[in-house]
Amino acid sequence: MTTIIGSLIIFCFCPLLGGLPLIDWLNYIFKGQKLSQMGTGNVSVSAAFYHGGTFVGILAVLSEAGKGVLAVLLARYFFPVEPWWELMALIALIIGRYWMGKGAGTTNLFWGIMVHDLGATFLTTLISLSSFTLFRDRVTGRLLALFLLAFILTVRHPHNLTYVVLAWSLSGLMAWIFKQVPDDLSLPESGVKSSSKTMFKFFRGEKSLSSLNDKLDSNKVGNKAANLAYLRSLGYGVPNGWILLPGDDPQIILDYLVPSVENPFVVRSSALGEDTETASAAGQYLTLLNITNQQALSGAILDCIAAYNHPHAVKYRQDKEQDEQGIALLIQKQVRGTFSGVAFSRDPVNPMNNCVIIETLPGDANQIVSGKTTPEQYQVEVYENLENDAIKIRSLEQTESRNVPDFIIEKVAILARYIETIYHGIPQDIEWSYDGETLWILQTRTITNLQPIWTRKIAAEVIPGVISPLTWSINKPLTCGVWGDIFSLVLKDKAKDLNFDETARLHFQQAYFNATLLGQIFQRMGLPPESLEFLTRGSKMTKPSLVSTISNIPGLLRLVKREWTLEDDFSKDYQKSFQPLLKKLADQQIQELSAQELLDNISAILSSLKSATYYSILAPLSLAIRQALLKVSPEQLDNSVTPEIAALRALEKLADETTLFIKADNIDDLFSLLKSSNEGKEIIQKFNLIIEKYGYLSDVATDISVPCWQDDTTMVKNLFTQLIINSNNSKHKVTKNKKTWQVKQVQKRLNLKGKVTEVYSQLLAMLRWNFLAIAEELVNKKILDQPQDIFQLTYSEIDAIVQRKYQQNLSQIQQKVKERKEEFTINKSLKNIPYVLYGNITKIPENSRKSLAKQSGKIQGIGASCGEVEGYIKICHNLQQIAEINNNTILVIPYTDSGWGPLIANAGGIIAEVGGALSHGAIIAREYGIPAVMNINHATEIFQEGQRVKIDGQQGIIELLED
Repeated sequence: MTTIIGSLIIFCFCPLLGGLPLIDWLNYIFKGQKLSQMGTGNVSVSAAFYHGGTFVGILAVLSEAGKGVLAVLLARYFFPVEPWWELMALIALIIGRYWMGKGAGTTNLFWGIMVHDLGATFLTTLISLSSFTLFRDRVTGRLLALFLLAFILTVRHPHNLTYVVLAWSLSGLMAWIFKQVPDDLSLPESGVKSSSKTMFKFFRGEKSLSSLNDKLDSNKVGNKAANLAYLRSLGYGVPNGWILLPGDDPQIILDYLVPSVENPFVVRSSALGEDTETASAAGQYLTLLNITNQQALSGAILDCIAAYNHPHAVKYRQDKEQDEQGIALLIQKQVRGTFSGVAFSRDPVNPMNNCVIIETLPGDANQIVSGKTTPEQYQVEVYENLENDAIKIRSLEQTESRNVPDFIIEKVAILARYIETIYHGIPQDIEWSYDGETLWILQTRTITNLQPIWTRKIAAEVIPGVISPLTWSINKPLTCGVWGDIFSLVLKDKAKDLNFDETARLHFQQAYFNATLLGQIFQRMGLPPESLEFLTRGSKMTKPSLVSTISNIPGLLRLVKREWTLEDDFSKDYQKSFQPLLKKLADQQIQELSAQELLDNISAILSSLKSATYYSILAPLSLAIRQALLKVSPEQLDNSVTPEIAALRALEKLADETTLFIKADNIDDLFSLLKSSNEGKEIIQKFNLIIEKYGYLSDVATDISVPCWQDDTTMVKNLFTQLIINSNNSKHKVTKNKKTWQVKQVQKRLNLKGKVTEVYSQLLAMLRWNFLAIAEELVNKKILDQPQDIFQLTYSEIDAIVQRKYQQNLSQIQQKVKERKEEFTINKSLKNIPYVLYGNITKIPENSRKSLAKQSGKIQGIGASCGEVEGYIKICHNLQQIAEINNNTILVIPYTDSGWGPLIANAGGIIAEVGGALSHGAIIAREYGIPAVMNINHATEIFQEGQRVKIDGQQGIIELLED
């Protein structure tokens, strides 16, 4: 009975005891204020000292210490020989303290552990305080103390496994709570009660004076100071400076710095919320230069602080919905510039010109930013991704005379692009000054009107080319919705303020992903910031930090659980949903269905497509993760179960049968020849069976406006003919090595990906055929001129027309279709479509053909299939443009999908504008030992037909050769 009562007290009474808001009551009794409604909202001991003063703070310590002591003594009374119960009581107490009492429970833990084990407490406190006094960083100090506590308790009870587990659990719980609750010690020093200032300053833990040589937190010092400190740590020229935190007494800086005429200083604002991705606060606060004495420095500090509360600054923060967080100040040594100015790493007016914009004048930089002097203006083109970067400087028309040397302009332009790279491809507005020896960086911030960043680097592989209104009205809700569901699964509450509808958008009727939004998601998931650059530039990502991984363990575990059960979940959905629906649709005589019945089919397909889209995203993700973790190369995997390889094998096998009685030379019309013999007729029957089985394949599976194999067998017949012609030079499937258990595990995911691709493509093909059946009826009713016109309407518009709910008359519908077809034609003719767009500026790109800046050289892409080969360029934009292809052909294509298999298999090498190691083209190339390089921007435009090149499929290098 004693054990039962003791357990009830620990598991029921201790959490309630921890949640008892004694501190809140004490502060209300003596100060008339509720701590839960002040400052950070914490009901903690530090909040009591901060808001209530020393007396209330001491009472708070006594009340919370009493809770910790009482919990331990109760556990000791009921379980005198089992000390681990005392740790369990403290865990229960602290859980109640956090969930109900809005506090971390630090005081409860300290006094409870003191009663539990005085020796461990003494050692932990001694070592922790010594370290804290030296390093003055409270975050590190807390974590060190918790680690030491668990370690010392473990050493003192090494043979009690339960005790050891609970000791580390207690420390882990406290570390987790510290990350969740705001820190009262981060509040401005000016707000602390005078009787508590000494204690507050010590436990606040910051060094007496921070400078740009320190690692600075933008949440404490503002982005301006934090950015400069970061660049200085990387070795860039940044004048040293010192930080005055919001609300701190400036006397410490006044006592330390001695400005003079020979050593002037500048005082800059670094407000919290200034220089962010969405709010530059340009011109809202003060920068005061030429501070040459103590009195001027004191006045400048006061003026900059006062500027924070100026009406126009207050209104700016209100318009940007920013909290009143305070202003930090940056006091720097002033650079005496001979030439100064600002540089934009991308043109803020027309970012599509890919130029660095520089405005400069002789003298100090304040002339430029003041707006009172017209600077010299330059556009600097920076050519990248070739063997040697090149610079081209062009003065703008309004620059009548030039005073700034080219070498400075070149240095600034290169620096601007380097800094943009450091900030993961986000365009930067940089203030700089050159003093005759060093190029100094005075400020860098995001160009706010060039947000968000849109990338089609991955979108161009998922859904390439110009997209019709119907296709986008289907794909956007599926893509944005399913990605939103996956991210919300991981992030939970962290995803509440994210608008997943903005995940994708059309520019020039081509799909772009919102790289800025995805970058925010990655950072919240604890992924490295290079994830954004991975999307915009295709570069590699580093491993996430251990701390970020640990902090996101709950969300990652939810994702891991989905990944672990992915195969079983798909199997259940296939049996329950996908297979019955596909069978039902296949058995229908679609021409006999009414428009309403067709709409019902479409609704059912879209419902299944949402689940299929989920699997089409997670299956490749799961495959990539398992490949990376188990270190399995793509060459070790068997892709024969994927639709693209299976269809290709079927056609190859049939081509081999055909060559037994038909010579491959000079075949003008293969199928007419086949009809002339019984053997040939059997070949045609088998060919038709292949079309029936794989008829859902197309150039672009995700674009339902693109014909499938079943819709137009001409292209498949041409591919089949090519296989027969090249039969003597046919490539043999690459032999796979013996499979290890690692390969088998990854192979399972590849097989799953193949099955998912099959189902997903079949559903989209069925969707296409049902829409075309509706189109036939609309053509018969004279609503549309031809069936293909239906793709110029959206799904909701088609539904309204069929349901007779459409508000516009017949002529208006036809006019809308006509206008959209014209727009589609214009966008399809555009060249040089950028892979990255900045902001919502969508100026029409120059419609001239791109050309290589050099006649010979090397171009870097992503190596997707090993091997080296020389050959001649053959450009193929789609499967309707099939030409003769052989081992000497280097096939240049815009993208690859499962329907491209037979074409790719005949080539000597592959170059693709988009894609990576997991793309359809890469899979086929590896299966047949064909060297392949992916991710070459505008490849179909920069290469010329018949150009001689050498490609290295392992290094991802294309070398231009002289004929």
